[in-house]
Amino acid sequence: MIGTIPYIGVTASKPVRSATMPRSLLRLLCAASLLFAASGLRPGTAEEYDPWPGLVQDIFANRPMQDGSDVLGIEMPYRAEDAAIVPVTLRTKLAPTDTRRIRNITLVIDQNPSPMAAKFSLGPDAGVSEISTRVRVNNYTNVHAVAELSDGQLYVIKTYVKASGGCSAPAAKNPEEAKARIGQMRYRQFAKPGEGPTSGMREAQIMIGHPNNSGLQMDQLTQLYIPAFFIDQLKLLQDDDLVLAVEGGISISEDPNIRFTYVSNGAKHFRAEARDTQGHVFQHDWDIDQSGM
Repeated sequence: MIGTIPYIGVTASKPVRSATMPRSLLRLLCAASLLFAASGLRPGTAEEYDPWPGLVQDIFANRPMQDGSDVLGIEMPYRAEDAAIVPVTLRTKLAPTDTRRIRNITLVIDQNPSPMAAKFSLGPDAGVSEISTRVRVNNYTNVHAVAELSDGQLYVIKTYVKASGGCSAPAAKNPEEAKARIGQMRYRQFAKPGEGPTSGMREAQIMIGHPNNSGLQMDQLTQLYIPAFFIDQLKLLQDDDLVLAVEGGISISEDPNIRFTYVSNGAKHFRAEARDTQGHVFQHDWDIDQSGM
């Protein structure tokens, strides 16, 4: 049994088996992608291998996909300033008269060693319309977002990002500082103009202290690879109603940061529940009226 982690709002449970890719395979894939970058090949050249058809098979079981330009929008910088913290924003574009809703959105960074960056499941009554986070990008790549709607159909959009080395970039914080922050959570709520603190459309942000090690970073002192260790599950709730659930991978940046919009149900409390790949469980509750707006 892992002992209780001495941080406010943080407890630990028995380790659970992680469904992550083996570290040895991640390292091999990372090395291959870095060699690809060094070769000078870029998307659009005749020699380039396009991984997307294989990813459709592996992640989505070859389910048919339709153009999602009227369903979903994606925003990322064309050339990233820092490949380890590339901002990405997903926006829903369904018309108000459309009776369908988006059940989940899967973010795929095609050329990353572990391409499935995250899967966002939207609460059925939460009205989530925008999600922003930060990701690692390991190579010049297409990035796909696939939305599954309530009609069971998949809709896809893509963008292109120039970045390299994000998965193997050293951590921004030293190991001791990162360890001290593990599981610490912060919640911020932003009031929309004309809205009260517990009604209408809300915008909020959850930040979790965690190194989110990719398994491809090297310890600068020992020259050994740091084992993969990251948040793989996150649930956000207003009282007991789901707002957003996130299934994360190695592509989510250090200290995961999720900003999102949702429709308040009048709840007085907001709760975050997270789990990492070592089985530690972190949770915290906030009074919405005292969230620091």
